[in-house]
Amino acid sequence: MKPIQVGLLGIGTVGRGTFEVLQRNQEEIRRRAGRSIQIAMVADLDTARAQRIVGATTQVVADARQVIANPEIDIVIELIGGYGIARQLVMEAIEAGKHVVTANKALLAVHGTEIFEAARRRGVMVAFEAAVAGGIPIIKALREGLTANRIQWIAGIINGTTNFILSEMRDKGLPFETVLKEAQALGYAEADPTFDIEGVDAAHKATIMSAIAFGIPVQFDKAHVEGITQLEAQDIRYAEQLGYRIKLLGIAKRVSTGVELRVHPCLVPAKRLIANVEGAMNAVMVQADAVGTTLYYGKGAGSEPTASAVIADLVDITRLHTADPLNRVPHLAFQPDELSDVAVLPMAQVVTSYYLRLRVADQAGVLAKVTGLLADSDISIDAVLQREAGEGENQTDLIILTHDCVESRMNAALASMQSLSTVLGPITRIRKEELN
Repeated sequence: MKPIQVGLLGIGTVGRGTFEVLQRNQEEIRRRAGRSIQIAMVADLDTARAQRIVGATTQVVADARQVIANPEIDIVIELIGGYGIARQLVMEAIEAGKHVVTANKALLAVHGTEIFEAARRRGVMVAFEAAVAGGIPIIKALREGLTANRIQWIAGIINGTTNFILSEMRDKGLPFETVLKEAQALGYAEADPTFDIEGVDAAHKATIMSAIAFGIPVQFDKAHVEGITQLEAQDIRYAEQLGYRIKLLGIAKRVSTGVELRVHPCLVPAKRLIANVEGAMNAVMVQADAVGTTLYYGKGAGSEPTASAVIADLVDITRLHTADPLNRVPHLAFQPDELSDVAVLPMAQVVTSYYLRLRVADQAGVLAKVTGLLADSDISIDAVLQREAGEGENQTDLIILTHDCVESRMNAALASMQSLSTVLGPITRIRKEELN
């Protein structure tokens, strides 16, 4: 049988890994897919470098549209990234009747609804396993493996850069800026790390997972996004003393009033498996009614781990290439006309518990005033840690863990506490997730 012909747009780190893994494991992949998969064309602006990677037998062009226009190409892999030209090329490939494989989480989180609808109309597939958590097959698990379940929540460490930084801050007691420079020197962080450290990359991925888990459209614009730039080493240290570790989590949760979609630092009990995911590794916990809790762990980035997911998508499309479009697995797990319009809740309506750190004057009555204000807002306290002031010091840290409350009440209580003359600096608030 004639090999499936693939066009590759962009042969950077992941593109090169995809080409090399496909070459190395060609026979194994053929046996699984039922026919050979061949990268027949590559588009890259640096044609000389691309030709050196793929060799003389693969055609290299500078213009991606030449790949899309080639009637012999069955599948287009988009590895350019971003919202701009990548979106245009993906839409053009779909319109040309090509199946698409992409690792572009930003594109899907922002324009996924439009892309999936175009693919449905044209009868082609858009596969995106590599867009979330690199080599971890979390999309397939959510879309197919857990299809019998009503998924209740997802919580994931889905950005390796921030997890590396938090691990180093905890292990070495170093400040954020120092560890960020270390991460950049080691290649874990980009020269401009904004998308990673501000939580945007994780929010793109959480948005995609929420759509598949709950059968809702992708709605990145409604996600609550906070990064790790304001975290201090002392908060990581206090969390340890209280039996917690701080992780940047992407959370999607089904509640009675809608869906929560949020990314922010969290205190997680140290005894949870996900709290012990260190370095640049990723992990995703899924809670579902029939199966209970499942955990998916592995490398969330890198050339060959991500290539593993890209090629898995190629194999899936190859198997289903001739199938009736109505009998394929839907892009977002649910049939397109069965997607729900359930609301994504604003952060003020989310219920969770909190870690608070207050820098306060070391004098009598301070704790009573603070706890009184929390009580006035109907917020109950789980634990209090007050560091003794050192010799000659007249201020100290007060740490409070609360029970669950709605965020709007906590916002009001924080405003009241911040106005106290005995509170000497901005109050640090980190949400706490027990992940029971």
